[in-house]
Parts: sequence; C-alpha cells; structure tokens
Amino acid sequence: MATNGSASKPKGGKLLVLPGDHIGPEVVHEALKILDIIEETTGAKFEREFDLCGGCSLDKHKDSVTEEVLKKSEEADAVFFGSAGGPEWGHSQPNPESGLLRIRLRMQIFANLRPCNFASKSLVHRSPIKEEIIKGVDFMLIRENCGGAYYGNKIEEEDYACDPWEYSRSEIERMARVAGALAMQHDPPLPVWSADKANVLASSRVWRRIVHEVFDKEFPKVTLRDQLADSLAMLLITKPTAFNGIIVTDNTFGDILSDESGGLTGSLGLLPSASLAGAPAAPGTEPTQGRNNAGGVRGLYEPVHGSAPDISGKGLANPAAQVLSLAMMLRYSFNMHHEADVVEQAVAKVLDSKEDGGLEVRTGDLGGKAGSKEMSEAIQGEVKRLLKD
Repeated sequence: MATNGSASKPKGGKLLVLPGDHIGPEVVHEALKILDIIEETTGAKFEREFDLCGGCSLDKHKDSVTEEVLKKSEEADAVFFGSAGGPEWGHSQPNPESGLLRIRLRMQIFANLRPCNFASKSLVHRSPIKEEIIKGVDFMLIRENCGGAYYGNKIEEEDYACDPWEYSRSEIERMARVAGALAMQHDPPLPVWSADKANVLASSRVWRRIVHEVFDKEFPKVTLRDQLADSLAMLLITKPTAFNGIIVTDNTFGDILSDESGGLTGSLGLLPSASLAGAPAAPGTEPTQGRNNAGGVRGLYEPVHGSAPDISGKGLANPAAQVLSLAMMLRYSFNMHHEADVVEQAVAKVLDSKEDGGLEVRTGDLGGKAGSKEMSEAIQGEVKRLLKD
C-alpha cells in the first residue's frame, strides 16, 4: 500500500537491529544488504547497533531482553527485529517472545500495522481463497498494541479468572488518528472500517463513539464505517476486497483478524509488519506524536513469520517479509517514501512470473527452488536498477 508523494531527500538515522533467533539473523542479514544499497545510492547514513532479544538473550543474560537493550530501543529512531523463540527454550519463563512485548511497551509503539495484499500479482493462486474472490485484495489492518484485555490488573484463581478489557479516551484517540492519517495519505482518502463489538461490550461502545468523534473533527473527508468484529471475520473470507482500505480495531480483535488476514495471501513468508508510536506523517511533513530524531515516527519493524527452527541455518528462509518490513521502516520512520516504493517494486519484480515480465525467483515456501541468498541477490539487483532509473 504505497503512499503518494515525490522522491524524498533521505538523511537516515539511528537504527537498533535485533536479529533474534533461528532464521531471524539470516533474513535480517539479507535485508540489511538492501539498506547498504540505499545508503550507497542516496547518501543516507544509518547508524546501526546490534544487540540481543529473545532466546539468544535468555542464553546469555537469563532474560529475554535486558534493561540496556530496552533503553537503546527508546533512543533509536527505529528497531529492526528478526524473530524470537524456538523449541530449545521450551516453556521457560520469561519466554523468548516476552522480550519483544517489553520493547513494545517501553517504546509505546501502540499501533501495529499489517498490510494484506499480494507482494506479487503472480502469487494470487497460492491463496486458499478462490482467485476470483481474493484477487485485488489490499487493506491495512491496524491493531491496538498496548492495552485492552491483554494488559491491566488480572485475577487468576483456581476456579475464577478475570481480564479487564479497558480502554481510555487517549488510547482510542491515538488509534483513530493513525487510521485517519494513513487514509489521508491517499488521493482520494482511503475508507476506514472500525471493528468492535459495540452490541455487547461497553468498551466497544466507548471505542466506537470516540473514533467517530475524532474522525468527525479531524478527518471529515475520510469515509468511516463501523463493522462488528465477528461479522468482519466472516466477510474477510467471503468478500475480502470489499474492505480494501484501512481496518482499525482493538488488541483482542486485532490479534484474531490480523492472523486471519495473514492467511488470506497464502504465505507468511511475504508479510511484513510495523508497530508505531504515533500517526505517520504525509510525505514532506513530520508526525505530531511519537516523532523520532529522523523526522519520522518511532517504530519497530518485523516480519510476521516466526523463527522457523526447522530450516534454520540451511539458507532456505524467504527474506522477502524482512525486506518488505525494511520498506515500511523507510516509509514511516525515515520519511523515505520513494525508496520504500522502490523496495516493494523490486520484490514484486523478483516474484512475478516470467509470463508477467518478472524474474520468477522464489524460495521453497512459494514453490520455488531458490535459497535465501539467491532471492536476496535478485532483489538487490532490482533495487539498484530502479534507484538508477
């Protein structure tokens, strides 16, 4: 979901790289080669610092993330994350994944963005949904990341448990502003659906009312629609393209709907994500909340896929989702909109079939025979070509 705007004037910034576990370091290594090319071509400079989070941190520090790394995440313009976890850590507490949750909370990156589209038009047939239903799907799901039923003072007894499903005005307003800002980066503005359960949940009724207040006052040009989360879950299967645009929802519903939307495209190996500390600004402007020193918004960027220990160290991992996460980082944290578009176009060209004018270089998860390095080198070549055009 590319934004409008002319080529940016890149500056770069401070980047904390957390490769993580198993295939995480492999795909992060390949994705950073794209950043090398962007530095060489544009003159942008990225100060990179590497550290540990996840199982690797447990092994060294007996904690999934250290206080030192948490401080570094606060000071960075962006965090570039690989993956966390694996069977060797079993049911350890804290578990490897808890490190990422703690970073999100420390950075207050409250809005999780997951695009649902096909990185290549030639891969529509890999969806479990009929091609005539799924073809052309293109929406962004924004999940609230730091509140709701996943947080708060919990009660857990032998015969009773309670998870408070709480949201304040400020938490809802900032989510609405992220959705509205993203919608306004397009001409005409994209439609926005707010998913809730206002028919049964008090928190959802407050959510719906405050979202409407924000849009009425701050985004009057954006079409806002309400959709009950359970019916949306069904309609994303039967009529997914009807929701092309932006879907914004709370933590619990977002957790479910983002996994569902991930399944629509047929491969987790192609899905990037971003978690942001504020609403991303339009090209040529700066954000009002969560601003970093690079003039963008603070964020953490990671692929949706897991650590894939079964193929770890074999050079088989698909680097595309990590590369596409890099594109989101360039767009939202560093205001490098043109370069972000170039990276996405390069991935599409590499994945497209030869019949569609592409290179048809694909890893095993996409039915191909290429390894991580081969696909990465193909993407690098296309990025170089497109940046010179």
